[in-house]
Amino acid sequence: MSPDVDLTAPRTGAHAILTRLLALDSRLFQAAAERHWPGAGPVLPRLSRSANHGVLWFAAAAAIAASRTPRARRAAARGLASLGLASLTINTLGKRSVRRPRPLLDPVPHVRRLQRQPITTSFPSGHAASASAFATGVALESGGWGAAVAPVAFSVAVSRVYTGVHFPSDVLAGAALGAGAAFAVRGLVPTRAQIAAPARPRAAVPALPGGEGLVLVTNNASGTADRARALRDALPRAEVVVCEPEDLPAEAEKAAGRARVLGVCGGDGTVNTAARAALRHGLPLAVLPGGTLNHFAYDLGVEDVRDLAGALERGEGVRVDVGRFSSKRGQGVFLNTFSLGVYPELVRERERWADRIGGWPAGVLAALRVLRADRHPLEAEFQGRRHPLWLLFAGNGTYHRMGLAPGRRLDLADGVLDVRVVHGGRRPALRLLSAALAGPLTRSPAHAAVQVGRLRLTGLAPGTLLAYDGEVTEVEGEVRLEKLPEALTVYRPLRAR
Repeated sequence: MSPDVDLTAPRTGAHAILTRLLALDSRLFQAAAERHWPGAGPVLPRLSRSANHGVLWFAAAAAIAASRTPRARRAAARGLASLGLASLTINTLGKRSVRRPRPLLDPVPHVRRLQRQPITTSFPSGHAASASAFATGVALESGGWGAAVAPVAFSVAVSRVYTGVHFPSDVLAGAALGAGAAFAVRGLVPTRAQIAAPARPRAAVPALPGGEGLVLVTNNASGTADRARALRDALPRAEVVVCEPEDLPAEAEKAAGRARVLGVCGGDGTVNTAARAALRHGLPLAVLPGGTLNHFAYDLGVEDVRDLAGALERGEGVRVDVGRFSSKRGQGVFLNTFSLGVYPELVRERERWADRIGGWPAGVLAALRVLRADRHPLEAEFQGRRHPLWLLFAGNGTYHRMGLAPGRRLDLADGVLDVRVVHGGRRPALRLLSAALAGPLTRSPAHAAVQVGRLRLTGLAPGTLLAYDGEVTEVEGEVRLEKLPEALTVYRPLRAR
């Protein structure tokens, strides 16, 4: 090695740069302390205190989730998950790696100072990291809610310099770490936009400026009044028909007779009724979610009026599969699911209690009552053998992550029935729970899953309950299931919002 090489030069240069940066940081802190901030005195210290231990962000998440839209709930959950990761990183690595003392409070006016000064090290700012993580996480799922939260997050970050507890570089580093935590969470759990269902096969559907030619039937019992008003505002030329549940089939038929496009607002059962009318009349269907679960609309990517209105005005649509079942008592179609066994009993029990205690409490109560009841498993014959079953489920398309978490379909035109079976035996609750926790294509003594194009069941006892898209009927003898590939044309937005 040459004796002319100075091994200390890089280290000295880096040290000099760091010294200049710290000096600049101190000057910026001094300037912020001496500057008059109009209107900040009553706001920033209180805002800074409210963000202690993430209280502000938990309250913000609750307010966002209270809007009761899937996008808002996902945004709130992602914001909290990002905040959690950022806080964990700050407390385990950040504060322990760089033990920078807090700024001296001498230049900071007493009126700005916090009543309780933090005792941890200064670098990086945990408040700024939490604020940035929450706001970025929310924005990655919902741009609108992200824009609403961003000014609050920015103000919390600025408040840490204003109150004198952090240098500006502490805040910048914390904000960068928080944003990084949000993107790390997105890497682990993709956003809805990242795993959007393929918009295929595309269909030629008419564009309806202002909704002209759309007749939308809405189920008054689903609590759809607000969405119907929002649709009228977004599409003033559309016709909206509000009816009671018992009048829905007749009103859907009449609407299909005069509509260019048949629309429906309600839950999955209401959508099923409108889909039957659209199939009979050869009309495209426009679905606006308005019920409790809304699986079909959400799997289409339609979560609110803006989604549907944009697709209608731009003329964006796809063709989707339809499931069909038939028995000697008649036939029907399903857009989401078909099931035999304990689930139809659960649906019927839930309907008994829903009007009195609400939908979700009724569902919990129904599950407890059905699983605790003393009963024998259903018996059905398929593939030449007779099987005792606690549950047979057939999905119109492949369901992903079905189980205790809500399932979702990424392709509504894949041509298959997603069949899940929970075998009969002792302890039905344990078997059903193990099937719910298992993956979509598992086989065990308790449950199995296959994907087929059609299915034939025989030997069903009289009075066997059958559920389809949340509706319940009775069958006996033989039931046949099949797919109608790409039978229904529906509107769906082709552009991610």
